[in-house]
Amino acid sequence: MDFYLTALLQGLCFSGIALGIYISMKIFNIPDITTDGSYTLGGVVTAILLTHQQPVYIVLPAVILAGALAGAITGLIHTRLKVNPLLAGILVMTALYSVNLTLMGRSNIPLVGSKTLFDKLPLLADPNQNTGIILSMVVLLITLLIGYLLKTDFGLAMRATGNSETMIRALGVNTNSMKIAGLALANGLIALSSYLMTQFQGFADINMGIGIVITGLGSVIIAETIINWLRITSAWLSLALVIAGAIAFQMVLAVTLSIGVDANLLKLVTAVFVLLIVSLPRLSFNKN
Repeated sequence: MDFYLTALLQGLCFSGIALGIYISMKIFNIPDITTDGSYTLGGVVTAILLTHQQPVYIVLPAVILAGALAGAITGLIHTRLKVNPLLAGILVMTALYSVNLTLMGRSNIPLVGSKTLFDKLPLLADPNQNTGIILSMVVLLITLLIGYLLKTDFGLAMRATGNSETMIRALGVNTNSMKIAGLALANGLIALSSYLMTQFQGFADINMGIGIVITGLGSVIIAETIINWLRITSAWLSLALVIAGAIAFQMVLAVTLSIGVDANLLKLVTAVFVLLIVSLPRLSFNKN
């Protein structure tokens, strides 16, 4: 049962990654590999500030700004220097490894003795229930804010940039600025996800972001499959399904561990699972 409870809480923590990947890959059609670096950056900034006893109202904005800056740099390299977005993301991700290691001064920062968000908001006596309530509130707030943003003129321009860049440019929208803002927003959400996960697991590690893009991608693919099958057009419902996808993805990993699969094979299981999700709709279509 512990596997499933942990999976639920981790799924809520990873919701920010899922939403960030959804914005970059599904709204802007940009495969952003900055994710691995910006996720670690969010954890590093969180750990450093918390171990220096900084209040939450300083830590949270600092984490989001750090992630947004990383995304904006990727956007600038892509739009201003005309570098392929995939390569731009890889370059920034690679550079962030050195940045993160320099900021940390070591490979791991434990939060022993530091009060986390979950300690400062004792809403319930049971620690797991308290963590679940706080994470649910944060995820709900993020979803409402992103859903509202996508309904504004700015959000509609963002969506139009991904759907038809030529058309929206003809209407006077600066698509380069939209891409930079979109990548900044996406990586800000990813850093926020790391902010939650670092406090949940109690430490930040230099390797915590390796392969994390697969987690976000798997969550988005699960949501996209359901969206396509049910022909969903609502932005709010799409965001809700992305978050549900993040939780479902972690639940699959929990089932894998609960049935006795070696933890060393977890990355392999993750890759195969994502491959199956990607392939099934296409196989069904080809069969018809």
